[in-house]
Amino acid sequence: MSATQSDPSPLEQEIAAEQRHVDRVYSQLTRLRETAARSEAEGYRMAGARVPGSLVERDAMVFHAARRRLVLDTEHEGLVFGRLDLRDHEAPRYVGRIGIREEQTHAESLPDAERAEPLVIDWRAPAAEPFYRATAAHPQGVIRRRMIQSAGETVIGIEDDLLDPEAAPPGMTVIGDGALLAALSRAKGTGMRDIVATIQQEQDVAIRAPGGGITIVEGGPGTGKTAVALHRAAYLLYSDRARFAGGGVLIVGPSPVFVDYISSVLPSLGEDTATLRSLGQLVDGLKARREETPDVHALKGSLRMRQVLRRAAEDAAPSAAGLGLRIRYRGEWLELPAREAERIRRRVGKGAKRNEIRARAFTAVLDVLWAQAAPRLKTLEQSQFDEELADHEEFRTFLKRWWPRLRPIDVLRFLAEPRRLRWYAEGILSPAEQRQLIASIPDLDTEPSIDDVALLDEIDELIGRPPKTRKRAGQAFTVGGVREVTTFADRQRATRNVEPREGDYRDFAHVIVDESQDVTPMQWRMLGRRGRIASWTIVGDPAQSAWTGDATEVARARDTALGSRARHRHALTTNYRNPAEIFEVAAEEIRRIAPDQPLPRAVRSTGVAPVHLIVEPGDLEKSVLDALGDLRNEVAGTVGVIAPDQSTRDLIIGWLGAELPDRVQVVTGLQAKGMEYDGVLIVEPGVLRADSTAGVRTLYVALSRATQRLTTLATTPWR
Repeated sequence: MSATQSDPSPLEQEIAAEQRHVDRVYSQLTRLRETAARSEAEGYRMAGARVPGSLVERDAMVFHAARRRLVLDTEHEGLVFGRLDLRDHEAPRYVGRIGIREEQTHAESLPDAERAEPLVIDWRAPAAEPFYRATAAHPQGVIRRRMIQSAGETVIGIEDDLLDPEAAPPGMTVIGDGALLAALSRAKGTGMRDIVATIQQEQDVAIRAPGGGITIVEGGPGTGKTAVALHRAAYLLYSDRARFAGGGVLIVGPSPVFVDYISSVLPSLGEDTATLRSLGQLVDGLKARREETPDVHALKGSLRMRQVLRRAAEDAAPSAAGLGLRIRYRGEWLELPAREAERIRRRVGKGAKRNEIRARAFTAVLDVLWAQAAPRLKTLEQSQFDEELADHEEFRTFLKRWWPRLRPIDVLRFLAEPRRLRWYAEGILSPAEQRQLIASIPDLDTEPSIDDVALLDEIDELIGRPPKTRKRAGQAFTVGGVREVTTFADRQRATRNVEPREGDYRDFAHVIVDESQDVTPMQWRMLGRRGRIASWTIVGDPAQSAWTGDATEVARARDTALGSRARHRHALTTNYRNPAEIFEVAAEEIRRIAPDQPLPRAVRSTGVAPVHLIVEPGDLEKSVLDALGDLRNEVAGTVGVIAPDQSTRDLIIGWLGAELPDRVQVVTGLQAKGMEYDGVLIVEPGVLRADSTAGVRTLYVALSRATQRLTTLATTPWR
């Protein structure tokens, strides 16, 4: 056998060396898991000690051990992904998803700081910064940076960047053409994957920005804005867990499709405490997916709606119209004319939250009736009168009709009545806008739109909520019908599947808003209520905005939500997603309306140009199926079919049959925001554009979703 056949190649030798270290890491991981499990079990055994304080000690031990075990169980795949060879350091520094140390032999004779050798450094730790920040121009002491690719616990590949050749020791091996491009060439799964192994310098600066104030991250398509936002959440939870895990981190995206897409990223980074919501899910109990037409979207998103809703919230309920009271009490007739009842309602309700002051309103009615009864029933005390009348069935029926407890959706339905809306909208909305609004309200009976959610939240703020009934103190914790004394850990274990915070939680420590360029003024008000005490990360790209309303309204509403906190801006300038051939088509589109718009630079090329097809209208169904089949054959990962509107999307889904293939997703142009697919088929791009500024921006988004292949299919020329 020849030497060439028998001797391992340099790549094989380097992989074997890294495998030895990775094996050592996973062995220590197993030991740490076992230790955490023993600590958890030991914590429960402490309860049997029956000494003062044993339950408190058990509580703390079990909580921390269980949390540590969860982290160790989660971070398994690709645990070690990086290595740094540094100047003035004999041993390499390994970077991974979590930090793992190994007790050294004879550690008892060493200082505390030296007893545990770091096998892997957490990617969020300051010592890991050079892995992301070092460049050939500024190596930061790094000679060689290596990305380690694994499948399970097996190293399958490595890619090196030699950053400081002059400092490289003799015989240092350099493998591959660069970690980033190697990672970008791989097919994607159905969900977004983390980029923790391939974070680039400008991304890392934004991720590690201070947690206070407002961090604004802007960048064009493919620059990794969403990945930066999610990794920033993980970094903040790591760097100041007491603050951000205690108060909570809220991450808001444009659509449920987007939220589903990113939902696996934070758990893969060892964080499961953040709250993910779309703009249509921010109000407890609502999961809106329906999109309004552009005109209605602009109308419902405008701050003018706040004025309309305030008038509606202060108006009488339909059941109170012309309602008066005539009631017999102890042989005497007491009367409240409808005009007087309305006068009381206006006086008590002016500028107040109606659901919160019902008791005050009822007291005002009782006072008016007492003024009639007192001269006739001179031996009666007012307290007795109030109590007896409050128990009178006819009086109680009147109060419920005169001042009902309203839900936000009840008030929003007021706007569907032309007579009422004319009064609410006088001087605010044009007759044409009023007609648009009335036509959009009946859909509340089936499903509120995404824009309706912000309106419902505004109404909730205007009408308030009834005072909560105070719960009796000292209620026992019950398991299987047995009441018993328990600790916090018991209750956590028993409620493991319950939401950690109530659905309308509003005291978040940090709020992250992705695709912020599309947040309407009314949605900014909704977000502001949930971030009153929070620091913020705002991520977006002005060139992708589909907002057709007043830009100054957006700025004013955003500034009100964010407050006067200091703002720090970060620009992402490199497009890692699109091959240059694809992004050039997208760039051509956005330059139609913004010729001077700064665009990111696409850093890779596939040599494959996009395919643009024109077909007869009668052939559209067959052509869609054929083009989709071709894309599925050409790419190993996901394929996105982007339709111009919801009706076309439903039509395409019908063509594809009852069940979509696992790798295929059909979305509208708006739902495509923030998404990424290996192959993209855009149906009727000219309709998607619709010859409007917002349409051009939406088409720009659609054209920049593909990582490998792009096909457009139209029945009329659009370029």
